[in-house]
Amino acid sequence: LELKRMSVSKDYRGRGISKALCGEVLRFARARGYGAVVLSTSMVQVAAQQLYEGQGFRKVGAFSPSLLGSLLCFQIFHYRCDLPGH
Repeated sequence: LELKRMSVSKDYRGRGISKALCGEVLRFARARGYGAVVLSTSMVQVAAQQLYEGQGFRKVGAFSPSLLGSLLCFQIFHYRCDLPGH
């Protein structure tokens, strides 16, 4: 299952909403028999990286999205959370 574009309005950040949403995605995936949840986030989204790592995701890869990205050393990180029993 791929988690795409999870976002919480700036007015509501810091209230545990992202953690709750991420937890719900993991429960949804487990209940439906998925073996893993994957996602991508950019190197500048440090809070997102910390959230995902705290939820059990591990970084499994990185790439630059374009030639300009390569020149600027900008990377997109791939994360994966394997679900128990699969």
